[in-house]
Amino acid sequence: MIPIRQIENNSQRKRSQPKGRQLEPVALAQIQELLGKADIKKDMLIEYLHLIQDKYKGLKLAHLNALASIMHLSAAEVYEVASFYHHFDVIRDGDAATAEITVRVCTSLSCQMQGAQNLLQQLPRLLGNTVRVLETPCIGRCEKAPAVSIDQQTLSDASAEKIAEALATKSGFDDIPTAIEYANYKNAGGYQQLIRCHTEQLSKEAVFTMLDNAGLRGLGGAGFPAGRKWRIVAAEPAPRLMAVNIDEGEPGTFKDRHYLERDPHLFLEGMLIAAWAVDVAEIYIYLRDEYQACHQLLRREIAQLQAQPPIPNLPRIYLRRGAGAYICGEESAMIESIEGKRGMPRLRPPYVAQQGLFGRPTLEHNFETLYWIRDFLEKGTDWFVHQGRHGRHGLRSFSVSGRVKRPGVHLAPAGITVQELINEYCGGMQDGHQLYAYLPGGASGGILPASLDNLPLDFDTLQPYGCFIGSAAIIILSDQDSAVAAARNMMRFFRDESCGQCTPCRVGTAKALALIDKEQWDIPLLQELLHVMRDASICGLGQAAPNPVECVIRYFPHELDTSRSAT
Repeated sequence: MIPIRQIENNSQRKRSQPKGRQLEPVALAQIQELLGKADIKKDMLIEYLHLIQDKYKGLKLAHLNALASIMHLSAAEVYEVASFYHHFDVIRDGDAATAEITVRVCTSLSCQMQGAQNLLQQLPRLLGNTVRVLETPCIGRCEKAPAVSIDQQTLSDASAEKIAEALATKSGFDDIPTAIEYANYKNAGGYQQLIRCHTEQLSKEAVFTMLDNAGLRGLGGAGFPAGRKWRIVAAEPAPRLMAVNIDEGEPGTFKDRHYLERDPHLFLEGMLIAAWAVDVAEIYIYLRDEYQACHQLLRREIAQLQAQPPIPNLPRIYLRRGAGAYICGEESAMIESIEGKRGMPRLRPPYVAQQGLFGRPTLEHNFETLYWIRDFLEKGTDWFVHQGRHGRHGLRSFSVSGRVKRPGVHLAPAGITVQELINEYCGGMQDGHQLYAYLPGGASGGILPASLDNLPLDFDTLQPYGCFIGSAAIIILSDQDSAVAAARNMMRFFRDESCGQCTPCRVGTAKALALIDKEQWDIPLLQELLHVMRDASICGLGQAAPNPVECVIRYFPHELDTSRSAT
């Protein structure tokens, strides 16, 4: 037993320095210089981390500590955000220096089918120790697989030799299509529909009714009716805010990037019409970090728009950069990220429409939903409604990748079947390949066999088959592919992308992957686990993660008994 007198003496001793990591003057000066004299805001934490990462090729603990001091946050608050996102490289004491160049090889399904694993094996030997090679989830270039990102540039249709040449010559990276600039868009009649709204040639109720009649639903995956959403948010007390989701992290999805690279102002006009209809004070655009060229494009065009606004009192527009987290495609997780936090979904209620960004009622929309608004006001809803097939109405933008001759974004009638889509829009299957299976809604939408190639692709048509269309990311598998291998790829993705907040998803995805990685599947145990994940997970990630595995059990039982189940 320690004598009482010794305890008293120890309690009276003063520390020579405060507890915790000490602030380094050099690191503090570096971060102060990097941030400049702008007002420090807590919700800008992720933007500040990007500045540091871009400048120093990583996040040293000394820099994180300095940032915490400047922002009047605890070091733990800054560290937990920095360590949450994939694209932030936290350099701990004793870690080797981060390589000057990082090559990230996409290993999502479309790229894996085109040889991503071979790239991962070849590149370290070819490039040597000066280049770091990492696996990365989908980077939104599925139509040109395999794809890699090299720091902040992308390289599609990649081979080891092509990557080495690009690094040596600093050239050969993906070209961005020439986008329609502000002046040209405006001269061609752009922003006239926005002006009609602001000059009361159109009433808000008329616009709400137009969206209802068109049947426009959210095109980010959830499919909530747009007109109803606008009415709900408009009825909430001001000030109201708006958040636009261009995170697009679902494997197989690239439609938002496709449209943004070509006609950004069609989206911006739709966004401003929505802002007018709901009377929002500020707009926040959340763009995934992999779309660096789009980030520069949007920043430039928004600056031109704000410098010569087509209407008075243009809402403030803020462009925020994601940091590599699929979960931030979920609306409340995206809002948490915009606020400078870890992207963890919120419990509901309250709903985002009631209490969203910074605690205010928030209109949250996917990019493509807003992209169509001007056309509805200009062409009328009949133009949209009269299109469609097999009893469905409207148009859908299908992101098609996999074993077809013409992968890409194809605007086609809602309700088209996958076989019609392949034959009429994608140039047929690749030579030597026959349709075997397809994913109708990206990673989370399930897997269907070729025998169900006649199902209408639209909202609410695929649920009876254990699938859904989501953001219309269609991945085509041929007779040379495996549904089991696809399910393993998807579950590995979900395990890595789970935010970790709830046990059914955090543990369930890992356990499910371990079970399906075995040569023989324990079907009863697996089904019990998937049932718990679906019923008890907080958000759509854990709820939808079972879909590919359940589809394999339902539609591809023959693979579980043959060598086709090899990864």
